[in-house]
Amino acid sequence: MNRFTGLASTVTLLAGCYTMQPAKGPVPDVGARMALDVNDAGRVALGGSMGPEISQIEGQLLGKEAGDYVVAVSGIKLLRGGEQSWSGEKVHIKSEYVSSVYERRFSMGRTLALGAVGAGAIAFLVTRSLKTDAETADPPTPGDSSNAMRVPVPQP
Repeated sequence: MNRFTGLASTVTLLAGCYTMQPAKGPVPDVGARMALDVNDAGRVALGGSMGPEISQIEGQLLGKEAGDYVVAVSGIKLLRGGEQSWSGEKVHIKSEYVSSVYERRFSMGRTLALGAVGAGAIAFLVTRSLKTDAETADPPTPGDSSNAMRVPVPQP
């Protein structure tokens, strides 16, 4: 059981949980997963190519050229809660269209919490499967002759 719990914890830590947090600098490192909040001017300018109700653009930063963010877009979030997946199309987004910049960072707290829940679930499943039939079988009821053993009585 400990081997399974350890394996589940290791896999969870390797996969990890990530969150979008405000960028520490003006621009995240090239190659970083990031998100850009789009302002009203950006919605008007990008409306024809990306849709008029964009609230946030997510993707990988490919670089920054002449004040533009160059992003391989993986998805967009809409003002009214919808989302659209993209397949990494390269898009230039002017800095003046962006109100906030976020970068994806590893979240130790969330990862540990998920690991604990996963390990608990695996431990529960393992202990349930290790129960023997004798532990789960119904005990015999008094007077039930199907389980009685007959011993012959010697005749005088």
